[in-house]
Amino acid sequence: MHLAYPAVLAALLFSVGLYGVLARRNAILVLMSVELMLNAVNLNLVAFDVWLRDTLHAGQALTLFVIVIAAAEIGIGLAIVLLVYRNRGSSDVDRLTDLAEHGPHDPHEGEGAGPSAPEEKAEAAA
Repeated sequence: MHLAYPAVLAALLFSVGLYGVLARRNAILVLMSVELMLNAVNLNLVAFDVWLRDTLHAGQALTLFVIVIAAAEIGIGLAIVLLVYRNRGSSDVDRLTDLAEHGPHDPHEGEGAGPSAPEEKAEAAA
């Protein structure tokens, strides 16, 4: 078996996954793209393990560890995405700004703290 075939396939899979991470806005599609990238790495690990004829099969053992970590990552990631979707109603990655630092001129500062309409401000002053 030539090493070039699985290496090229893994490079293509990794490139598609990288494009998905950088271009997608939906958090679930970003998680799927990360999984695609991890599967490309797994393909490389197994291909090089077979090509090197390792007696310990270290590439295959490392692949099992990557699969376990990917399963844990997808479980925790989906739990976070579901929680965000319940709170926000959207899983758009660009709209997640709760953890962003806000400067002194925050347009959302004081939101909900006082009256928002000018009529309510006038009634509160009277």
